[in-house]
Amino acid sequence: MKVKIESTRIIKPIYEGMFPPSTSQFIPLSVFDRVTYNTHIAVIYAYRPPTPTNAIIELGLQKALSEYREWAGRLGEDEKGDPVIFLNDKGVKLVEASVDCMLDQLLPLKPSPVLLSLHPSLKDVEEHVQVQLTRFTCGSLVIGFTAHHSVADGHSTSNFLVSWGKACRGLDMSPFPLHDRTIFKPRKPPIFEFEHIGAEFKNKNACPNHYADNFSDDSIIVHKVHFTMDFLSNLKARASSLSNNGLQNKPYSTFESLVAHLWRAITKARGLGGYKTTHVRISVNGRMRMSPKVPNEYFGNLVLWAFPTAKVKDLLREPLPYAAKIIHEAIAKVNDNYFKSFIDFATHKAEKEEDLVPTAEMNKSVLYPNLEVDSWLRFPFYDLDFGGGSPYLFMPSYFPTEGMIFLLPSFIGDGSIDAFIPLFQENLATLKEIVYSLD
Repeated sequence: MKVKIESTRIIKPIYEGMFPPSTSQFIPLSVFDRVTYNTHIAVIYAYRPPTPTNAIIELGLQKALSEYREWAGRLGEDEKGDPVIFLNDKGVKLVEASVDCMLDQLLPLKPSPVLLSLHPSLKDVEEHVQVQLTRFTCGSLVIGFTAHHSVADGHSTSNFLVSWGKACRGLDMSPFPLHDRTIFKPRKPPIFEFEHIGAEFKNKNACPNHYADNFSDDSIIVHKVHFTMDFLSNLKARASSLSNNGLQNKPYSTFESLVAHLWRAITKARGLGGYKTTHVRISVNGRMRMSPKVPNEYFGNLVLWAFPTAKVKDLLREPLPYAAKIIHEAIAKVNDNYFKSFIDFATHKAEKEEDLVPTAEMNKSVLYPNLEVDSWLRFPFYDLDFGGGSPYLFMPSYFPTEGMIFLLPSFIGDGSIDAFIPLFQENLATLKEIVYSLD
């Protein structure tokens, strides 16, 4: 597939019926913004014809940016050297492109380097948002969207995308975003109730992952696995059943059950030694966990992580409910007290200790022997309607980071789930053999 770039330009907000706001304002990054991934994340949407024109999509984007000015701003530092978002309306990047073939000739779109040509590069990007509109001869439209994670998490980004679609259709963009990032105040006195070094922070001189020393990026394959509703129902029942070693019978969620299954299957496929320790990094949204609850319209980052951990021999020897219980308890621990302990620690200790850096990184190519699970199951990505209906396909771009799993609702729309699993090529055959086994 050869993508022809037709045009590249900067798009700025449009303020209809009002005077443009000051471009000298800025918003300080919260402690949650500072500890998240300092990089762009890219997603791919595909739409069948008829699709709205590029001009309609562009105008809708300009209108949406007037409500979400952070996307049109720039990251920088204030006079004290603290990280901020300058609301300077410098704009976002819009690329128009075309492909001289029908989209059906490329389907199914697989997680491969081909996807990288459907959105702008993620390297050395000044803009907080980039959009690429790629037209096919059949009238299909593929939209590549990239957004800087320091500006907003997946929840906030999906809210923005839905508002963009509403603006294209001439609808009210409400509910409107809550922009105040100063609402997370440390307690007086601060209470460091939990250990945050090793979770959100690490020493910058911490030992690197030596497991990655002998591997190269081209040895990593991103494998897509489709889990049907029937399989997920059986998996959930198995994970929630009473096991032989006296675990209590708990109705674990579909997410907990699936992650438990994948943790065990990938650990087995990797051939890890029994006495090694493995953990899963799982994002936890704080909006519903903090007290008082933070409105869903809060725009920014509000995510911390759970780290269920186990010895390989225990993970593989014990039945599925064992892994599900570890995951459930680790996620439950990331509660209101944990979020507030993090705020206190990040405000009073992390900022004063120069050797501490966030553990959230995207520049690692190998997570072995650990995993990370990014769940997009609850984000309304399929609600992004520009005027021609919902997308018929949505997926992450190509992220060949061994062990970084993305979970998405299948485009089929029946509750089934697609998992994008990057792993070493030498482990792929084993995973394919066992990924649908309930044993």
